[in-house]
Amino acid sequence: MNIPKFMGYRRENGRVAIRNHVIILSVDDISNAAVESVANNIKGTLAIPHPYGRLQFGADLELFWRIIIGAGSNPNVAAAVVIGIEPGWTDLVVEGIAKTGKPVAGFSIERNGDLKTIEAASRKAMEFMQLAGEHQKTECSFDELYVTVKCGESDTTSGLASNPTVGNMIDKIVEMGATASFGETTEITGGEMIAKERAATPEIGEKFYRAWNEYNDFINANKTDDLSDSQPTKGNIIGGLTTIEEKALGNIQKIGKKSRYVGVLEPAQAPPGKGLWFMNTSSAAAEAVTLWMASGAVLHVFPTGQGNVIGNPIEPVIKLSANPITCKTMSEHIDLDVSGILQGKLTLDQAGDQLIELMQRTCNGRLSAAEVLGHREFVITKLYRSA
Repeated sequence: MNIPKFMGYRRENGRVAIRNHVIILSVDDISNAAVESVANNIKGTLAIPHPYGRLQFGADLELFWRIIIGAGSNPNVAAAVVIGIEPGWTDLVVEGIAKTGKPVAGFSIERNGDLKTIEAASRKAMEFMQLAGEHQKTECSFDELYVTVKCGESDTTSGLASNPTVGNMIDKIVEMGATASFGETTEITGGEMIAKERAATPEIGEKFYRAWNEYNDFINANKTDDLSDSQPTKGNIIGGLTTIEEKALGNIQKIGKKSRYVGVLEPAQAPPGKGLWFMNTSSAAAEAVTLWMASGAVLHVFPTGQGNVIGNPIEPVIKLSANPITCKTMSEHIDLDVSGILQGKLTLDQAGDQLIELMQRTCNGRLSAAEVLGHREFVITKLYRSA
């Protein structure tokens, strides 16, 4: 088997990366101003602000830690500067990221104030940027990649062409030995039994089914009369998907025809081995991609029908579409046009190969459309109200 190669970065813990970011990571919402100031001072660093991080508890706090520590631990991050209001939580994040072996330093605003914190953190960020600039690329291969997939603003062309193109790619890279993950738990509704049967073992299928049922029960317990503004979305309906079942059957095309998922992951949980994995995620695009980024994924593939602009600051997002109108009117957002499938000019197998080639180019350094346009959506999943 010919496994594609690319020039990537090999981290201290052996993980392979396709980007070399130095991030300035906020522990909590009130540290965002300091984080953005440091990123403004030190050019080339990447600020990661967010609106949460105070008075969370229980499972919500545990998920928060997985997301924040996971962001700093992602292989695409060369080094991290962490800023928080309190030293306790700041140190906890630093210690978690330090387990990867990469450079990380933490700064607390209490007893220092913004100005002293920003100065000290800026000096460390400058040091980390210079260190990262000396990192050399080395030859890596697709069997070392961790790739995730999600669709957005789906329409009839999604289930017929762009999602199956992703599925074709997944079958091929999983056979190569790569790691991959799919999710969008609520958008499997109506196809949950099909997804259950795609598990590698009956036990894994039952674990998926329990996760789907728990999510479905939560929605049914809290929804209003219907979900007409959510599932399917207005965009889905305009695009010809009238029910969640239709949406689900198209969605499932992304996992291919041959691949079977080998386990079920909690949100933001790193897969413990290779192969295809199901992650229990929200179907909201920015939330889901952030969860996968926090689990260590280095590249995301995103098929869209009506058009979506999602990106992520750490995990590059490649978008493809088979809708010729979207590819024309939103061309700056679409990395790969596979509308030729519906026109009889392109086979599904050819489209899958084109996608793999584009992924290889992106791994080698090609910026995705979302990266060029500055889409850095970092959205934390929150389970319940703060204390």
